[in-house]
Amino acid sequence: MPTPPKAQQYTLIVVSDHSQAVRKFRLPRRWLRRGAYAGGGVALVGLLTLGHYFSLLGTGTENRILREENAQLRSQILLVQEKVAHISATLDRVERFDAKLRTAVTQLQDPERGLAIGPVGKSAETPLAGAAPAAHESVAALPGRLASLESEATRQESSLRELQEYFDDQKSLLASTPSLWPARGWVTSDFGVRVDPYTAERMMHRGLDIATATGQPVYSPSDGTVVFAGTEGGYGKVLVIDHGYGVKTRYGHLSEIFAKLGERVKRGARVAAVGNTGRSTGPHLHYEVRVNGIPENPRKFILE
Repeated sequence: MPTPPKAQQYTLIVVSDHSQAVRKFRLPRRWLRRGAYAGGGVALVGLLTLGHYFSLLGTGTENRILREENAQLRSQILLVQEKVAHISATLDRVERFDAKLRTAVTQLQDPERGLAIGPVGKSAETPLAGAAPAAHESVAALPGRLASLESEATRQESSLRELQEYFDDQKSLLASTPSLWPARGWVTSDFGVRVDPYTAERMMHRGLDIATATGQPVYSPSDGTVVFAGTEGGYGKVLVIDHGYGVKTRYGHLSEIFAKLGERVKRGARVAAVGNTGRSTGPHLHYEVRVNGIPENPRKFILE
């Protein structure tokens, strides 16, 4: 029966620097192989552990950065929410002010004069939807809230532009309203039914007769344009000024007319002189105000 081969071995010789005996260690090959495997495994585990450690370090750094960014985002979101609340409150105040202005415009109309432009088209609308957002309003609701505020701001801009146009028109109306006395003197015949001095019949007197000396100045009671300057039957020399908005003023029995046809005159401008032309019983100014062709009492318009 053949003898089995001896297992391969390695001999490790240890030589001391001193005079000690040389030592020999016989190591089977399989031990060295197992030791190499074990060392490799330990090295691999060490490398994996080291890699995991550095990975954890990187993750910790990223988490710290993310926490800082989240804190900044929360701060910015709170700031945006505060601004949204401020804008919402401001628009709400503008809404209430708009409603007050429109109410005031409606109450200031003067139907007696027949010159009202308003009321402005829209009355107070529904107040701003939703009160100012709470500080804890969710982030998901912010886009919708901002869109709502943008829409409300656009509507408010349109509403305020309408009010501005109205007040600009009112400013023009006030400048065109015949609010001054056209001449200095005393009223000898008022607006309304009277006894005609020529026929002794009761007739409608369409204006005011202001007695004063011949040549006394006649002033334009408001801004306007001269649309007639000439002679007209019993009125003698007549001047007619168109003030816009359907309002015209007439001046009769004049001695002179200074304003020219088509001329634009300002309130208080000297446009003529008192006279005694036409069918007149003495020097005076016959003054009329007509709105859309209908005679109105001039006293309704005089403010001074």
